[in-house]
This record gives sequence, structure tokens and C-alpha cells, in this order.
Amino acid sequence: DLRYRIRKILGFVSYGVIALLIVIVFNDNLRQLSVIFGVVGAGIAFALQEVIASFAGWTAISLGQFYKTGDRVQLGGIMGDVIDISPLRTTLMECGDWVKADLYNGRIVRIANSFVFKEPVFNYSGDFPFVWDEIVVPVRHGSDYRLAKSILQQVVEEVTGSYIAPAKAEWSRMTHKYLIEDARIEPFVTLIANDNWLEFTARYVVDYKKRRVTKDHLFTRILEELDTTDRRVELASTTVELVAAPAFSVKLEPRSNGNQPAA
Repeated sequence: DLRYRIRKILGFVSYGVIALLIVIVFNDNLRQLSVIFGVVGAGIAFALQEVIASFAGWTAISLGQFYKTGDRVQLGGIMGDVIDISPLRTTLMECGDWVKADLYNGRIVRIANSFVFKEPVFNYSGDFPFVWDEIVVPVRHGSDYRLAKSILQQVVEEVTGSYIAPAKAEWSRMTHKYLIEDARIEPFVTLIANDNWLEFTARYVVDYKKRRVTKDHLFTRILEELDTTDRRVELASTTVELVAAPAFSVKLEPRSNGNQPAA
């Protein structure tokens, strides 16, 4: 990260020095051609308005704290980690798309910096490097719902408990920086009953880069715990069950051989 920043700073300084030398060397000629440059400059500004907007976007990104290198952002439906910010473009290492998780897919995306003036910028890690996530566990009707809720609460606290303290500290800084209420950081489980099953939802905070592995750990531990309940708690799935059918009778007619006497 330090080498990246030094390389960027040296690049900008070298551009500035070159521009200054050009002005010093051609100072007299530039004065004589000021009118021509004004006309040409207006034309160039019109032709390069997108480039100018991108440069203005880079200034806004640098001063407005939209994002920085290393942040995970979503720009116009494209999600990824910021790996480079130049005066004209932001470069992302893309996540998701055909990969069904917040993991790299190997594709590098370059987006014009002018985008920050046109669409919302979603930052997953700028001020609060955690996200809230949820898992839904369907349980069959007739199961011990109290035991099911207790198991889920125990598992989610066990798996995500290490995030609570640092998340609370980061959220406390958020409440001092923004006009925002104090949110619940501790994990909890809620229950909704519907026609098909009992739907438990576990809500928790997690590192924005560890959503997939955390869900894997959660479901693995839940299945391990359910195996010890002697079927007092069973998972549900969408099934079609025939519980009753009306009585009906079948009458069979004798089959005609179809032979008719000749005329």
C-alpha cells in the first residue's frame, strides 16, 4: 500500500514539474498566442467534456471521501474492490456476477470517474468495515420451536461473536461522525409462521469479506446441532402431500367385437 501511494505521488509530481518547465520555456510565446489558445481551449473543453468531468470526479473522490484503494464498492451495479484510482478512471477487481458470492471472479473493470456525479456510490467498507447479514432456516410445523430458536441463537453467537466488540467500536465512531441512531450489533433470531413452515431468521454482523465463509460455518454448525435433537427439530422443504381424495367408482363396459352381419 505504501509503495502504491509513493508511486502515485511521484507520478503526479513529475507531471507538475514537466508542465511548469513548459510554461517557463515558452512563456513569451504563450503570451502572444493567448487568444488562439483561448479559442482552441474552448473547443477542446467541449470535445473533452467527459474527460474533464472524469478529472473533476477524481477530485471529488480524493477530497470527498467517496472511496479509496482497498475499499469494496458498488458502482452502477458493478461490485468489486478498488485496486487503483487514476485522474480519469477507477479500476475494480470485480466480485460476483456469475459467481454467486462476494468473491473475485477474476475480471478487472475500469470505470470513468465522472460516474460519481451520475449514480449512487455504495461503499461496503469505508467508515464501517462490517455488514449486517441474515440466514433463513425453515423448520417443519410440529417441531420444537423453542429448541430450534435456542439452537440457532447459540450457533450464531458462537460463529459471529468475535465480530461484536470491534463492530461496536466502529459503530460508536459512526454515531459521532453522522446523525445516526445506535443500532443493535448483537446477533438475534426471529420467527415467522406461515402455511408451509416455521421460518427462523438469524441476523448478525460480519466482516464484509467473510460473508460466504461465515454462512458456510453457520449452516454446518446448525446441521450438526439438529442431528443431536432426535428429530425434535426437522428442516422443512416445499412438498406436495395428498391428505385426502374423494371416493369414486369405475364401471367397465364389455368390449364389442365389431362384427356385423353382411347386408
